[in-house]
Amino acid sequence: MANIKSAIKRIKINERNRLRNKSYKSAVKTLMKKVFVSIEEYSQNPSDELRQEIDRRMSAAYSKIDKAVKRGAYHKNNGSRKKARLAKAFKAHVEPFSAAS
Repeated sequence: MANIKSAIKRIKINERNRLRNKSYKSAVKTLMKKVFVSIEEYSQNPSDELRQEIDRRMSAAYSKIDKAVKRGAYHKNNGSRKKARLAKAFKAHVEPFSAAS
């Protein structure tokens, strides 16, 4: 344990920030998994309700990723990569059905 007052304060601040970053990262992972599950369900059985569910979940995931980047939990490129993964999955599994409809 540190003896210097400023070092003790830095340890406390680093722990606080670590927990905040952990909560953002956990939330992003959960939202991304929900989007992928919804996309998979939609590709098995396309319906308007599932499409709306995907849109809502994509919006929530994008929002949380952007907030995590803004707060510094993720680097800008990491956030962009995560959003690109979501968009790629969406385009591969949902767009073909939309064009056919």
